[in-house]
Amino acid sequence: MDNDLHTRRFVVHPTERIVTGRVVRLLEGYPREVRVDQPLLVAVLTAAVLIGLLVLLVRSLLAGGGRGSRRSFKELKKGPEFLVTPLRLRDAADRLVEVELHGHLPQSALHPADQVQLTLRPQRDPKLPPRIERIVNLTTGQLLTPRTATVWSHLGPALLLQAALGALLLLGIAACATLT
Repeated sequence: MDNDLHTRRFVVHPTERIVTGRVVRLLEGYPREVRVDQPLLVAVLTAAVLIGLLVLLVRSLLAGGGRGSRRSFKELKKGPEFLVTPLRLRDAADRLVEVELHGHLPQSALHPADQVQLTLRPQRDPKLPPRIERIVNLTTGQLLTPRTATVWSHLGPALLLQAALGALLLLGIAACATLT
């Protein structure tokens, strides 16, 4: 009989915001994708294209053109992936609870038998265990905050700056059109 499958029935998802317990096991991590809303992506790309066209026009007039490497709409729509690591611990009531760690932590940050205090946030899907927002490793005294990729980091500062300039250009054109 597979011991992990047998104990799976007794694993609970905590409902408390803060849980204190002892780390039992860090399970194998897997990638999960951040969903990118298509209307948001279209708005950012439309505003960025305006400045891109303006820059392309200036480049072609001055130096004969040239196009940098750009990611396709399909690549941008796919969204960034982040690491999800299920974590099991024994809480103060001696229950085996499962939570999810999103993102990366230093390898030496958590070990089985470490005493931890977790700040949790429920996920959109109620079937999934809560997500860890913050970890206080009481054994080592470390305060840990896992970081994941976001839609904004996925789009990148260059594209977002281009979109902001494009939005300002659109606003300027609209303001001039209303004055005349």
